[in-house]
Amino acid sequence: MNEKIFSLPVIEQISPYLSRRQLGELPILVISHPKVRAAISLQGAHLIAWQPAQTHPVLWLSEDALFTPGVAIRGGIPICWPWFASAGTPSHGFARILPWEFSAHSEQEDGVLITMTLKESAQTQKYWPHEFTVIARFKLGDTCEIELESYGDYEATAALHSYFNVSDIDKVSITGLGSHYIDTVADKEVYTNETALRFNGRTDRLYTEPEDFNLIHDDGWDRTIEVHHYHHSDVVCWNPGAELASSMKDMSSGGYRKMACVETARIHRPLKPDNVHPGRLSAVIRVRKNIAEK
Repeated sequence: MNEKIFSLPVIEQISPYLSRRQLGELPILVISHPKVRAAISLQGAHLIAWQPAQTHPVLWLSEDALFTPGVAIRGGIPICWPWFASAGTPSHGFARILPWEFSAHSEQEDGVLITMTLKESAQTQKYWPHEFTVIARFKLGDTCEIELESYGDYEATAALHSYFNVSDIDKVSITGLGSHYIDTVADKEVYTNETALRFNGRTDRLYTEPEDFNLIHDDGWDRTIEVHHYHHSDVVCWNPGAELASSMKDMSSGGYRKMACVETARIHRPLKPDNVHPGRLSAVIRVRKNIAEK
């Protein structure tokens, strides 16, 4: 999917490293920079690709993802806001299925900065009766930095629902998650002494005492993905497993084996911004090889 994105025809060359293209029915911004390749859908301010030079793609995007207005994109980093999961309708909030304004960008030797904005409208009022402004900032280079900043007078939950590209789900472990989680599949609260999560079938866990960063160890590709969390209260780990994945029309066959979600979240401690003090949620992602390149 990554190569398909970067081979799409250019509709508008916005700057030397930034162009506007069309993926299915959705406009996207494509970054082709010496340090990084990346792409963001204007629907949802949704980062669908991030690949520093000389690495495998870091984000997973389903081969069967739908690029249709009003339909969530399967993969990348969806912005779940102003609620998480089924706390409202649509699931995971409306921010990921509405068009955002591309409001600013700049280019530097080490990468590209993109800013996007979503404000209340007649459409958002149908879902949620609040005035708001949400700003998403992306700094894309050797690292991927995402900052979500929200203004208004309300309470909201949120997540950066990151799908990471892995060699095989059976070769992945995640550390730094803490000793307490809510198991959504089994519908129970769990205290654990396990030092690492290994996926065993369908997994949906809300960790409430995570460390400030998690390490995704991928033995198949001999690499580690660092996920540093800021202003968070929770980390969500998710993989649909074979049975659920087979029922998802936008999950490619065997796709669940190539992805792991580790999500920066504010769920059990909601965001409570006002018009002066913003609600914040952010993440910084790095990737490193575990062995020397041959």
